Amino acid sequence: MTLRPPWAAFRAALEESGFRPSKRLGQNFLLDENMMRAIVRDARVGAGDFVLEIGAGCGFLSLHLAEAGAEVVAVEIDRRLLAIAERLLSGRGRVRLVGCDVLAGKHVLAPEVEALLPRSTWHLVSNLPYSIAAPVLAVLAAHERAPKTITVLVQREVAQRIAASPGTAAWGALAVRLQSRYAASILRTVPAALFWPRPRVESAVVRLERREGALHASNLRFLDGLAGDLFTSRRQTLGRALARRIGDRETGLSLLREAGIDPGLRAETLGLEPLARLAGLVRQAERRG
Repeated sequence: MTLRPPWAAFRAALEESGFRPSKRLGQNFLLDENMMRAIVRDARVGAGDFVLEIGAGCGFLSLHLAEAGAEVVAVEIDRRLLAIAERLLSGRGRVRLVGCDVLAGKHVLAPEVEALLPRSTWHLVSNLPYSIAAPVLAVLAAHERAPKTITVLVQREVAQRIAASPGTAAWGALAVRLQSRYAASILRTVPAALFWPRPRVESAVVRLERREGALHASNLRFLDGLAGDLFTSRRQTLGRALARRIGDRETGLSLLREAGIDPGLRAETLGLEPLARLAGLVRQAERRG
């Protein structure tokens, strides 16, 4: 069983380093050991599995992943936390700590992280900082070397957006991007009392498992873009939203009819299958120019 020094020792080290948790960076540390063990079980990783962890903090989850036998690359942007994590993890398994921002831009992975992603099967397991959860998941899911599974602790509202069903308020571009590639489910909620500092919202563990036989990558990228355009104007009918995208109302209406979709509907009513069908038709029309 993982033996971690008491939290008081880490609080002292954090204070000595001048650390104050940043809301902008989403720095909320999960302290509960039982919950961390549960997340590792949820992730179903073990000996020999390659795991990317984003937002390692003081290294608490990293320690549990290493104890499970995983090879861990743990990314942490805050150098003060990185130093504390290094002390905790020294000699405690196969963990490589990387000090950088995981994103080089809103839609771009940092080159330091990009270079470490294996071409073989790998997994993402993280207590994701609230501030970057959605963009990080969107970037990694669309990556040519995307993870086979994703098990992450995120703000509950983000988890609901990830695992949303068509026709609900949470169904949107993020759900389309992720669910077109992965089967998504919320596994457990995590109360705010288990964190320091205590956030104002509950969190949840969400798991995504890569779908077999997904659309071709170029088709998925086009679907991502179309969904983004349609959900940007989610209060508009599909007829109006598609007309704005294409620049011609009659063509937009014709494509919707060909896809078997009522132009008077709104984007949140469409599931993955009709959205993918529409994306294919729109792509053909735009290629014809």
